[in-house]
Amino acid sequence: MLSFWIHTVWIPGVALLFGFQGFPVRSVDMQRATDNITIRQGDTAIIRCYVDDKVSRVAWLNRSNIIFAGQDKWSLDPRVDLVTKGQLEYSLRIQKVDVYDEGSYTCSIQTKQQPKTSQVYLIVQVPPNIYKVSEDITVNEGSNVTLSCLASGRPDPAITWRLLNPSADPLDGEEYLDIIGIMRNQAGRYECKASNDVKSDVKYVNVVVNYPPTIKKTQSSETQVGRMGTLQCDATAVPTPEFEWYRDDKRLSNSQGINIQISGTTAILVIANVTEEDYGNYTCVASNRLGVQNASLFLYRPGTGRDINGSACVSQSLWLLLASFACLFFKC
Repeated sequence: MLSFWIHTVWIPGVALLFGFQGFPVRSVDMQRATDNITIRQGDTAIIRCYVDDKVSRVAWLNRSNIIFAGQDKWSLDPRVDLVTKGQLEYSLRIQKVDVYDEGSYTCSIQTKQQPKTSQVYLIVQVPPNIYKVSEDITVNEGSNVTLSCLASGRPDPAITWRLLNPSADPLDGEEYLDIIGIMRNQAGRYECKASNDVKSDVKYVNVVVNYPPTIKKTQSSETQVGRMGTLQCDATAVPTPEFEWYRDDKRLSNSQGINIQISGTTAILVIANVTEEDYGNYTCVASNRLGVQNASLFLYRPGTGRDINGSACVSQSLWLLLASFACLFFKC
């Protein structure tokens, strides 16, 4: 229908209106499929139309709208102009191309014999833009988590996920990443990348996983009377655990001769001047709002043969659990 309109209505009309002397034009194969030009948003597109020694009248159209008739510009768009090299080229240039420029462009020619057209379809590519991504979140271990990452672009971008741990292996997920029963080793910085033929866009989501304390290491002490004895307890937990020290059923605190040092996930009990009464079993308790764990350590005189570098000896005495929770919630 468009071709019929151009041939029978528009070209004769332009000729009558302007009567311009056109350019010779290279013959156009009317059976050839429409050519495609792919351009990135913001770039300059030049749509070529060449001429030869056959007299013609020439014009550019877009969606049946006249852009140029000969050298006369009909379009009001300041981004559009002609590229001509003598009488050999009659090309259309569009600067700062945008998505609304996409479509069919027709170079229409009238020779002495018959009107001809050359049609080009302009495809505008747009780089990805991640316009919505999950906010940073904090969850408890074992929870189900869904992260979202929505992006626009032309062509449609492919979305991939990675957890930026040392391996940073790709994860199974596109716009939505589902994590069933999240574990503590799945905490960290998640990368969402949207990619197409133009470029990539990247956004990040930080995921914090809360879990109860686990005492990973204890250090007992073999100390002579009159020397300084040091007991150490290391735990992992999120949130960071609170520590308490007990001797038998008595909670210890900083006092004359005893110094408790807590730094992050490490608690140290220092006895400045060990006496015979100080030898025995001590308990380190690590707690946060998700749980409690405790371990036994020993201060003993040299020669008794205890393993001072052993792993945590974990016990679950009821009074310690109750006492620790009470102190945690009532800030004793």
